[in-house]
This record gives sequence, structure tokens and C-alpha cells, in this order.
Amino acid sequence: MHRNDLISCHECGVLHKRLPLAPREKARCVRCRSVLYRGVPPNLDRIAAITLATLIVFLIAQFFPIVEMEMHGSSTSATLFDAIRILWIEDMRTVAVCVLLFTIAFPIIELCALLYVSLALRAGYRPPGFHRLLRAVRKARQWGMTEVLMMGILIAMIKLTSVATLVFHAGLFAFGALTVLLTVVASFDPKVLWEIGDAVAGVHRPAPELPAGAGGAPSAALLSCHACGLVAAAVTTAHRQHCARCGSTLHRRHPDSIKRTWALLLAAAILYIPANTLPMMYTDSLSGDTQDTIMSGVLYFWDTGAPALAVIIFVASIVVPVLKLVALSLLAYTAQRGSRWRPHQRTVLYRMVEFIGRWSMLDIFVITLTVALVRFNSMAVMTPGPGALAFCAVVVLTILAALEFDPRLIWDHEEERSGEQHV
Repeated sequence: MHRNDLISCHECGVLHKRLPLAPREKARCVRCRSVLYRGVPPNLDRIAAITLATLIVFLIAQFFPIVEMEMHGSSTSATLFDAIRILWIEDMRTVAVCVLLFTIAFPIIELCALLYVSLALRAGYRPPGFHRLLRAVRKARQWGMTEVLMMGILIAMIKLTSVATLVFHAGLFAFGALTVLLTVVASFDPKVLWEIGDAVAGVHRPAPELPAGAGGAPSAALLSCHACGLVAAAVTTAHRQHCARCGSTLHRRHPDSIKRTWALLLAAAILYIPANTLPMMYTDSLSGDTQDTIMSGVLYFWDTGAPALAVIIFVASIVVPVLKLVALSLLAYTAQRGSRWRPHQRTVLYRMVEFIGRWSMLDIFVITLTVALVRFNSMAVMTPGPGALAFCAVVVLTILAALEFDPRLIWDHEEERSGEQHV
């Protein structure tokens, strides 16, 4: 069997034979029902064109003001860079770095790497650093949060409309278009580019040879690369085995997955308390000084006739972090105990945690734009509070905890009961 015919499920480890699909069809795992791959033909022209267009819109969004705020004859405007710079000046440097990474650095890494690789493959050669670039695309995609930023911008504008006049600029519309385009870019599977790269370079990778007497695909005989998807034979004499195609470290399960998940969850749970009790933002105005926590922000939108926004902020900033902590704790506990309880439902729960994890950054992005716009010297000035730092740390720690948890652990004891063995 050629190596392109083997594909391992990322969430439960079952091996499948790759079959051709019609456009818009999806191949799902026979056991946990996760999507393995889609029937999208690799079109380098389309990938390069859409990525280039997205990169141009990205630059427009970064260098043009998002919105201008007018109050009593004075006005302020801000780009995303301006907002990050103000966070840095206000000694919120950790938050500033996080916003910079999630909204600028990781998206630009993904776009530039994807464009460079697709153009090179289109020209008929595999570029230098090919594997590192595609691994960077995969990692950057996990942390990019442009869609969350766009929602934060809209909420901040609605909040500020009640106290000043807003004038929309090109940056706002560029961010809206960028959100749509990045969704399209996210549909491009980097694993397809790895296969095209092998074909362009004339590299043939034979199917892994199983040990004598090994029936099927036992987990001790095969390892699947999570970066490029290549399935390889395990070398039992090697202390650390690397993927023959992309160089990533191979392992049957993430090392110390449960221990690392528990450590990150404990740190996030401790910081959740100051994140909700300490002020997220200070307001210094002619009417006096005020302090806003997450809950006071929810009540503000509720009292000013915007219950939908109040619910969105309440869910994203209060409910979602708690649910992530509870859900990941449940997953870690049941995996540690070797529970066979509802493995399919626990896998679905893990997918939900992965999907909603980034949306907790919504409140941080609202604060980022708000403190950048409300800079009217003696009339009104908003500055971030210590609660913003604690809350940002909670979000990052819970995302890391979800990444550290290996969902294949959910199914290991189910395999022992049924006698199955998988990668």
C-alpha cells in the first residue's frame, strides 16, 4: 500500500485507506466521526491567488485607521498597531504582545508562508525551508484570531456610540473582508501541499513495512505524523524518532499529556478569580473615576438596551472559560482513570473546547480598541486594568491545555476492551 493510501485519525488514531472523493464531499473517521479530509482538488493557482488577495487586504487593515471617534470638537483615530502601542505604554506589555501575536504576527506568518510555498510549487520546484514553512502554517493557524478581533471591534464601536460620534474608516471594512478571506484560506489543507511537494521533488515514499507476524496496523508498529500526515513504521531502537518527510518528532501519544494538561488547568483556575474580580479597565473623565470588571461591562450593555451584546460578552468572557476548565478537567480525569464512559461524546466535547477556546479573547480585544480611542486628555481617558492581564493569561493557558491534551487517550482503553489496535 502506498503511503498516500494511509491516513490516521488525529482524534482517535484509527487507520484508514484514503479513497477519492467528489468535490465538497468529506471523509469521516469510522469510529469518532471526525473529518479526515475533504474532496477539494489541489489547485495551486487558486491557493496562490486567494492567499495573495488576503495578504493585500491584511496590509490595508493594518495600516489604515479602523474608526475615528469625535467628542466635543476633539477627535481620535486608531489602527491596530496604535492600540497595541498604547497597551505597551500603559505597562500592559504581556497583553500587548499577545494581541500582536494573535492578530498580526500569526496571520502574517500563515499568509506569507502559504503564498511562498504555493508559488514555488506552481513554478515546479520545492522551495528551501519547505517543511519548516508548512509546519509554521499549521502552528500559526491554531493561534490566529482575526474573526474574534472583528467581533471585538464591532462590540467596542457599539459601546462607544453612546458617548461619542464614530466615523468608520477603510481599516474597518478591510478587517471585515479579511475575516471572510481567512476563512477561505483556512480551508486549504497544508497536508495536500506536502504531497505535492513530494511529487514535484520526485520523492517516492514506499509503504511502511510491518514486522513479521504483525497483523493489520498495530499501534506498536506504526506512527502517524501530526504535522504532515505521513504514516511510518516505528523504530523500536530509536530513542526519538523523526518524520522522514517533515522532520517532526513522532510519538504514539503526546508525552506527559495528562500531567501537562492538569498543570495548565490549575494555573488557569487560580488566575480566573482575579480575572473576574480585578478591574479590566479604568475610566478617568470629568464626571469622575470608574472601574469596570467583566460583570460590570455585561451589566452596562444590559442596562443600555443591548441585551444581545450583554449575552455575548457574558458567554464569551464568563461562561466559556468556566466550561473550558470543567470540560478539560473531565477529559483529563476520565483519560487518567482509563474510563470507557461515552468515548464518542467525550471526543465531541474535545472538539467543542478546541473550537470555542479562542473566543474568550473577545473582551481583551474590546479593551484594546477602547483604550486606543478614548484618549481625550482631561475629558476622558480609559486605561487597562490588572484584570485584563489575568484574563488574558486564563485564555492562553486554557488554549495550551487543550493543545496538550491528546484526544487519542480517550479511546485507548476502549481498544483494550475490544481488542483493537491503532496508531
